[in-house]
Formats: sequence, structure tokens, C-alpha cells
Amino acid sequence: MEIDMHAEPGDWLVVKGTVVDSPDEVGHIVEVRRADGAPPYLVRWIRDDHEALVFPGPDAHVVTAAAKNEEDSHERRRISALQDAIGGKPHIEQRTLRTRPRKS
Repeated sequence: MEIDMHAEPGDWLVVKGTVVDSPDEVGHIVEVRRADGAPPYLVRWIRDDHEALVFPGPDAHVVTAAAKNEEDSHERRRISALQDAIGGKPHIEQRTLRTRPRKS
């Protein structure tokens, strides 16, 4: 069975954890060896900065650089909102007219 996969340098390779509670392996695709974007990919793994030539299996998928940037941006906003909530101040996206300073 052949896997239909396409990547470009700068995309991310995510390999799903195969054991319960094991994290996904995530790597930055440094080089794509075929003109059609098919594997193999030269990947720099996040966990240890090791580079390896990878032929992804069915437990892997490619996340585009744009999608990863959007996911990261969403996660930063979520963490910021949680930090604001813990600190007792309303997050900018959660403020209402009642939480804004009153005019004197």
C-alpha cells in the first residue's frame, strides 16, 4: 500500500505515538528529495535535534508550515488567556464593557 504524502521544506512531519500516553514525534522537514514532494524527507527531530532520512509510514502525516504557524499562534493565545485568568486579570479577548476602566 502506497501512502499519498506531499511536503515542502519548512513543513512538519508528525508521527503519532504508538503506545498509550506516548507523545507524538515531531520533526521539521529540512529537505525533500523528490520534485513531486513525496518521501523520503530529511527531518530534524525536535526532541533531540537529530537529523534523519525518513520514509514515513501510515502513522505519520505532514503539517504545512502555515498550518503549524496558525496552531502555534492559537496555542500562544490560549496560554496567555490562562495566565491572565490565573493572575486574576481578564484576557483582552474576554473583556466586556464592565471590566474596562471607568471614565472619571
